[in-house]
Amino acid sequence: MQQTLKTVVVRTLLGVALAGALAGCVVPPRQVDIVQEAPARPDPHMQAVHRMDQVSGRINALWHHVDQRVGQGFYPPPEGDALHHRLDLVRQEAHDMAFQHGGGLSGEEQHALNGELDGLQHAIQ
Repeated sequence: MQQTLKTVVVRTLLGVALAGALAGCVVPPRQVDIVQEAPARPDPHMQAVHRMDQVSGRINALWHHVDQRVGQGFYPPPEGDALHHRLDLVRQEAHDMAFQHGGGLSGEEQHALNGELDGLQHAIQ
């Protein structure tokens, strides 16, 4: 019994020592500082080109709508031609403005062109 008690005590002490050693090996998680890069500033030239693309897309959509309305008989071809002519004038104005800015439009120019296109869209409806 003496031997068994010694063995239990020794094993218990070894277990406690081993657990303490393992506890000392556990490394707490390091705090990692996350560095966030500032968002890239949009390229002003690309924004201007995008504005021109939006205006051109709107002109093309209205042109197609005029063709549909003439084809469906909502108004005669001469009236459709007149609307196409007005769209051509807005398209030329947009290209003239874009030429001054290397192929793009300023926000104010886009706003002015959209105002003209709003009037045309109302006439087409």
